[in-house]
Amino acid sequence: MSKTYAGARLRRLREERNLSQAALARVLAISPSYLNQMEHDSRPLTVPVLLRLTEAFGVDPTFFSSRDSARLLADLRESLAEEIDQSRLSTSELSELVNRLPGVAEALLGLARHRQELSERLTLAAGQRDQPDPDSTLAPHEHVRDFFYRRQNYLHQLDVGAEELATRLGVRRGEVRRVLTTRLADRHGVRLLLEDGGDQLHRYDPETRVLRLSPRLRPGQQAFRMATQLGLLERDGELSALAAEDFEEGSESWSLARIGAAHYFAAALVLPYAAFHARAEEFRYDIERLSDHFGLGYETVCHRLSTLQRPRLRGVPFSFVRVDRAGNLSKRQSATDFHFSRSGGTCPLWNVYEAFASPGRVQVQVAEMPDGRRYLWTARTVGRPGPVWGQPGKTFVIGLGCELRHAHRLVYSTGLDLDEPAATPIGMGCRACERLGCPQRSVPSLGRRLAVDENRTTFVPYPVVP
Repeated sequence: MSKTYAGARLRRLREERNLSQAALARVLAISPSYLNQMEHDSRPLTVPVLLRLTEAFGVDPTFFSSRDSARLLADLRESLAEEIDQSRLSTSELSELVNRLPGVAEALLGLARHRQELSERLTLAAGQRDQPDPDSTLAPHEHVRDFFYRRQNYLHQLDVGAEELATRLGVRRGEVRRVLTTRLADRHGVRLLLEDGGDQLHRYDPETRVLRLSPRLRPGQQAFRMATQLGLLERDGELSALAAEDFEEGSESWSLARIGAAHYFAAALVLPYAAFHARAEEFRYDIERLSDHFGLGYETVCHRLSTLQRPRLRGVPFSFVRVDRAGNLSKRQSATDFHFSRSGGTCPLWNVYEAFASPGRVQVQVAEMPDGRRYLWTARTVGRPGPVWGQPGKTFVIGLGCELRHAHRLVYSTGLDLDEPAATPIGMGCRACERLGCPQRSVPSLGRRLAVDENRTTFVPYPVVP
């Protein structure tokens, strides 16, 4: 068993809690000198100390694992691609920085992204390009995705508040729409209308206090939008304050973060944490069974499963993605460090693409990342026809994955050899992927010189100089 040295993370946790070394040492039942040695990586974290830390601060033990730095390292490799290509930095140097000084690594990542954004603005101002390069700067949606990632896709106060409200209102499966309709009318004077709004699935008029829902929405989808509107009305100040923690008030990112938090509140209201967690464990995270039980859509259930990270009542830590046929990830949320490239697309060997060939059927895959970490991924299509004949509808694949060490808790691991599984090697998008011998590679790897030889061809599309 490898030793865990995580002095920087331990020190950061202590400072975030405004604790002195002596105070934290008392909590952990160790001497201040022993704690000081652990913070300076002179001694490893022991199992008893890890258990006391998780109990006292509600953090997952993997918080202190150096293997949980994969996403930060991948982001750095992408943002500093030019420096790597020109051999001014190496992946091993970045890896050491991420593991030993994660706070410095995050600051460096922020500076690198800020530099990219400034470069993009200067290019546009100089008239050298008419449109911004979507790969060179973070869009507001990407900022909001990172907003949720930094919180492990779990908003504690909002989640607890939604659960308490659900208890007061008596939210029960089969009666959610009735309860929400009553609350909107009695507390806020909001009237509900079902009417065809063309391409609009819902519309709220603050002046008339009328919430219009498209009759094409399924009952569970109607309930979710009603709960979202209730969150915006009842938690307006809390949503604004939460978004303002990371974004300037009134900015596009701030508005999107408010909407994202309202959606989070809605899911927590119609699927209260304790009741949903208990059913998820009982059903062994069978998504379709949970969807039938609660009367909500497959995507909504998957999204809620990815948020079950309440201290002392954690569910399986999932990564949640929504992918279209072109490979675009329109939703990416994670309670883990699973990471896919922003700029290099996604891996063609990932099972989310196989799911399009079998609509409505759950695909299961054991996938291995370049760092050796293995995941169990489920993928299934969801869709909605166009509003009228002749207009295109929507078809996506919803992917839900967890580290293989949690797979025994899932019904989808039935029949798999979890000790020696047949794992598909995937990566973080071709540009950032370190698998040099992959026959599916679409672009050369970062920081490697191509082996160009007119006298030979290879099975690998982009051979590199050893």
